[in-house]
Amino acid sequence: MFSHIFMGVSDFERAFGFYQPVMTALGLDLRFKETSKPWAAWHRPGGKRPFFVISSPFNEQAHDPGNGQMTAFMAMTRERVRSVYAVAIAAGGTSEGMPGLRPEYHQNYYGAYFRDPDGNKLAVACHNEE
Repeated sequence: MFSHIFMGVSDFERAFGFYQPVMTALGLDLRFKETSKPWAAWHRPGGKRPFFVISSPFNEQAHDPGNGQMTAFMAMTRERVRSVYAVAIAAGGTSEGMPGLRPEYHQNYYGAYFRDPDGNKLAVACHNEE
């Protein structure tokens, strides 16, 4: 469905310092990192698309995380949700909802929510019973 998801950041090196350990905890591989642009992207091992990109805004204007926007990453286990959340918080993220069941979405929805250092909202969700 998606080619790529592009996330604007205000300080590339700070953002990379946050996202690299989070993406590693998700089991994703670094596709590229070009500090001259600056941008970086990750994807599933052996995959090409979709991929997740961080970069300074293309129009060179200030980054704005917006309201109501969120990128959610899939986790195959609830333990992975907990692990990614812990890594995100340790890497400078802020909590928007600790790992746990969210039955208001569906019976097995287990998710965690956090913001990156720029205020972008992210989630990690497992849809399995575990």
